[in-house]
Amino acid sequence: MSNAPRYTPEHAAAGLDTKFPEIETWPNQFPGYEIVIDDPEFTSVCPKTGLPDFGVITIRYMPNKLCMELKSLKEYLQCYRNLGIFQENIVNRVLDDVAHWAQPVWAEVKGEFRPRGGISTTVIARWPRPEGGNHHR
Repeated sequence: MSNAPRYTPEHAAAGLDTKFPEIETWPNQFPGYEIVIDDPEFTSVCPKTGLPDFGVITIRYMPNKLCMELKSLKEYLQCYRNLGIFQENIVNRVLDDVAHWAQPVWAEVKGEFRPRGGISTTVIARWPRPEGGNHHR
């Protein structure tokens, strides 16, 4: 048996440096409310196996001065369709981009991925992020 790692640093970082389109925004008119957006047909690709991943991405946020424009958000999420990227990285990258473009009071991104090999995964990331730690941006 080989002692070579099955997952390399290249697998772990796959897709994180991809250039995504801007998520357009428009001026918010009201304070103190929550927006929930679901993408029930989200797809991406596992960077190790090349197999498709299917899931539901749910974005919850409280707008501050800006709201995300839904068509541009849909186009942004569709960019993941053929991208090799781990499920955990998808959720965290979407959260970083939502925080960057919408600058919300707070945000949460949840990815509920369908089973592959008998195991399903749910990943939840929240902004603002805890102090310290290691993150991509």
